[in-house]
Amino acid sequence: MFEFLSADYPKGPGVYLMHDARGRIIYVGKAKSLSKRLASYFRGFDRQTHKTQSLVERIARIETLSTATEKEALLLEASLIKKHRPRYNIVLRDDKSYVLFQLTKSHEYPRLTMTRNVARDGSVYYGPFTSSLAARRTWKVLGKAFPLRKCGDRTFGNRVRPCLYHHIGQCLAPCVGLADHEVYAALVRRVEMFLAGRAGDVLGQLTREMHQASRQMEFERAGECRDQIRAIEATVERQAVVLPKPVDLDVLAVAEGRAGLGLGLLFVRQGRLLDGRTYHFQGLALEDAPEAVAGFLTQYYWTSRFIPGRLLLPWAMDEAEALEAALAERRGGPVRLGVARGGPEKQLLEMARANAAQARPETPGGLDVPERLKRALRLPVEPQRVECVDVSHLGGQGLRAGLVVFEDGLPFKDDYRTYTFPELEGSGDDYAALAAWAQRRAEAGPPWPDLLLIDGGRGQVGAVAAGLERAGIPGEFPLAGIAKSLGDGPGPDRRAGALDDRIFLPGRSNPLPLKSGSPELLFLQRVRDEAHRFIIGRQRKSRKKSMIASELESLPGIGPKTARLLWEAFGSLAAMRQASLQDILKVNGLGRKRAEKVHQALLGLGGS
Repeated sequence: MFEFLSADYPKGPGVYLMHDARGRIIYVGKAKSLSKRLASYFRGFDRQTHKTQSLVERIARIETLSTATEKEALLLEASLIKKHRPRYNIVLRDDKSYVLFQLTKSHEYPRLTMTRNVARDGSVYYGPFTSSLAARRTWKVLGKAFPLRKCGDRTFGNRVRPCLYHHIGQCLAPCVGLADHEVYAALVRRVEMFLAGRAGDVLGQLTREMHQASRQMEFERAGECRDQIRAIEATVERQAVVLPKPVDLDVLAVAEGRAGLGLGLLFVRQGRLLDGRTYHFQGLALEDAPEAVAGFLTQYYWTSRFIPGRLLLPWAMDEAEALEAALAERRGGPVRLGVARGGPEKQLLEMARANAAQARPETPGGLDVPERLKRALRLPVEPQRVECVDVSHLGGQGLRAGLVVFEDGLPFKDDYRTYTFPELEGSGDDYAALAAWAQRRAEAGPPWPDLLLIDGGRGQVGAVAAGLERAGIPGEFPLAGIAKSLGDGPGPDRRAGALDDRIFLPGRSNPLPLKSGSPELLFLQRVRDEAHRFIIGRQRKSRKKSMIASELESLPGIGPKTARLLWEAFGSLAAMRQASLQDILKVNGLGRKRAEKVHQALLGLGGS
């Protein structure tokens, strides 16, 4: 065992790094008095926790770094843990930032955006949302309720005509001078009130305006107020009121399970329970909880993350003053660590504790799929948004590309897209289609994926990379290809039940050695299969529509223009066959003679 002499170490505050016999850092800690804290590891060895005993047995050398204050030691400890990820520390693997709503205030016409980082620029923030999918859906609802501008500052300054959002009633178009400044400012104030938890006040104002507009027979304005009220109610009703006062706080509790220590975190914003998250620390017991909570606080709450003014903890912490000072420096304002006060707060702690008891490692070994993907594919960050593109055609005809999107491991169907390439029709050239698609994807702009998956091998990956390079964004996001493993013959193995796939990366000739049946490979296969299902479904629908359109245009008196008018009016061939002469006469652009010919032709057409 390591020979410890207290006199060899400083008495003041600082950080200590414990090394094993191979020189690796196995633990990083901080202390108000380094010599006293280090001495505690070697006194009463038999009474130490199993984790501490195992740690002490492996110590070969102890290095110390002195600091001026205990707060500086806390900040330095968090940085070193993040850098070295020592084996015996509480290492927070899921330290990614979650989605926030940001109301920018620096521009004359503020806008509501989604972000993952907090900037000290006077903006108003609301969140966090652990699911970017749920956040995006809420953001879309708020976009309907509060028609603020959606475009960025650069686009705003260069736009010469209103965008699509203006035409669908979700933007007042201040970019081209169509928005009254006072009306826009009032809208911004309502957004602030809503984000500050005063949704009831906003609903009251809108209700009064709706009734007033109705009395004045301004029914269009009354309808707008009604739609805003419905959108706000749809957002608020998903958030339970848990505190009598509109306060912001995070609630943290722990619980011991069979496999380790669980930690539950709840986000309360303006008295409403917004979201929650659980974490699991493998192999720890309840006696390790104080260290786990302190380590969690310093690693989770970074400068770029939203930090509320109060954190509710299950017990009073000995180092609360230093932690409050460290967190206040990151937040740019005071932070208080405290225990529950009153029944509602105790109920929140119990809820967080119940969630902590349910925390489990998401996959064997304690690693979740995003982290496994990051390691296996050598990605810069854990992939939260994954896009997958697949090209399909039938004998060169109906060439299309389909894009599917997964966020936080779930399909985000609002962002699914289909692309056609009239200039490549009949060629059946998958590579040219992928290169053309890549340029169009680049033109669409953010949000960029954390990983773009291509259904195909090296050639398909190279085609997408070339298209992105021509579009001027090479290397903007990581690429990977997924292709069937080789069979007994020269081509891929397409036998039923063949589950193996090969993963290709740009610039690498050999596929990655991902284990068959591993969680990361199963996820990539699921995304690829969804892209394949989506584009094949769109292909079949398009071919069916083309066949019906050809059959319709073959009838006497019906050319392409008449067929288009009929499709717009009835939507299906079955509805056309069931239409009476009077129904067909109502179609704009058809006179009586042509309508009669169309009606007779449709009566003679077989079933659809």
